[in-house]
Amino acid sequence: MPMSTGQPTARPEHPVDEPANSDRFIGGLSESIGGPIGNHAVRSRSGGRFWTPARVVLLLICAMLSFHWMQKSPCRDAAWVDMKQYKYFCYTDVLALYYAEGLNEGQVPYADHQVEYPVLTGAFMGVLGLPVHDLHERGIVQNDGQTFYDVNAVVLGAFGIAAVVATLAVRRRRPWDAALLAAAPALFVSATVNWDLFTVGLTAVAMAYWAKRKPVLAGVFLGLATAAKLYPVLILGALLVLSIRTGKWRDFFIAVGTGVATWLVVNLPVAIFFYDAWSKFWQFNQLRGIDWGTLWYIGAHFPRGNGQYGFPFFQNLDLDPEHATLNILYLGLFLICCAGILILGLTSAKEPRLAQLAFLIVAAFLITGKVWSQQYVLWLVPLAVLARPRWGAFLAWQAAEVIYFVSFYGELMGASGRQVFPEGVFVLASILRLVTLAILCGYVIHDIRKPEDDVVRQTYEGEDPDGGSYNEDPLEEHVLLEPPPPPSPALARG
Repeated sequence: MPMSTGQPTARPEHPVDEPANSDRFIGGLSESIGGPIGNHAVRSRSGGRFWTPARVVLLLICAMLSFHWMQKSPCRDAAWVDMKQYKYFCYTDVLALYYAEGLNEGQVPYADHQVEYPVLTGAFMGVLGLPVHDLHERGIVQNDGQTFYDVNAVVLGAFGIAAVVATLAVRRRRPWDAALLAAAPALFVSATVNWDLFTVGLTAVAMAYWAKRKPVLAGVFLGLATAAKLYPVLILGALLVLSIRTGKWRDFFIAVGTGVATWLVVNLPVAIFFYDAWSKFWQFNQLRGIDWGTLWYIGAHFPRGNGQYGFPFFQNLDLDPEHATLNILYLGLFLICCAGILILGLTSAKEPRLAQLAFLIVAAFLITGKVWSQQYVLWLVPLAVLARPRWGAFLAWQAAEVIYFVSFYGELMGASGRQVFPEGVFVLASILRLVTLAILCGYVIHDIRKPEDDVVRQTYEGEDPDGGSYNEDPLEEHVLLEPPPPPSPALARG
């Protein structure tokens, strides 16, 4: 009988997904370089080569962030004359608000100056901005605005890399999915338009901890993310649907409890001592009207021919300074979408994956909302990668986002007195962005209704790698590109 080697029995290993063989879009593109890798091709053993898929993806995100910094570089000097920030597509709130929020004067957010952002984002601005102001006052830094932007670009880039690492952590069998995030065109044009990448990184880490069945840490990071921007709270809706569907509540309540506690720890000190400044964010969002590129903006500016734009119903919504009717309509429409997502989650043949529900909820929030800023696309990209890692529809949506980005700057030039193109061009770009996102939502809904078509479930034997405790058993994530080598002749002899 064979001699025991004294080593543990090898666990079943799973091959890494190869997009050229599993994705028709990438398979077609691969024909230009010889076609997909063959079934009998030699694959390196895990650790056998330096350029593993994860390292390639990390190189991609570093390169993309570097290209983004180069794209914004014409505006770094803060000398925005002759509408340079629009002509070169390099406008960024990070630099503009350094002056608008009084950071260049050493004003402490909330204590000395009201900030229109949630507390953690205001703290982020202050922690980076006040030391830069101090260095400028001491003559160490000459252009404090440029230095402030550069420091923010580095730190926000670190959170972007954290989002990619978190995606890799929950997709060990599908590491190339993270390349969708690392190479997303929307990241190239929007990474540092605002501080959203800070929240995106925190949210991605929270979802990774949930997938690893660590609800306390998931709740902490989700609470921090919500203290920076409000949208991560929507992910709790996805957890709620799955808890109702599966009857598993323990981890849900732990995550919610720790998330609320974390949010309170961040917010209460500011709310108690600087209530007026703390409440400005809530008042500002309540009183905001129809913003650029939204569903409501399309209705108010739709070209009707003969030089006429917009429908009176939508235009009248913006006449009320408190926008009460607009708030009721967009919130009502969003809640209707949420009800539909709940019904979908409860009636599908198999419970949806967490990322699918989270993507649908956040997408519905943007499609129906009265504000859809250009950088909000960053909220959706990581969720879209986890929800439906198919390259074709994803890149079509990203192309629409880039078209919207370019047309938006032309619209801003027109609003500043230099007409670039008719209003209908921007409205068309807004429609294209909305429609491509709605189509992507339709594909996600299709995968929920027919889980056998879901490529993620195909890779993970029908399970949800992001589901955490909603799965029956923890998913094993041991991945090799090739079976392990045979034992040595000495061990093989019996």
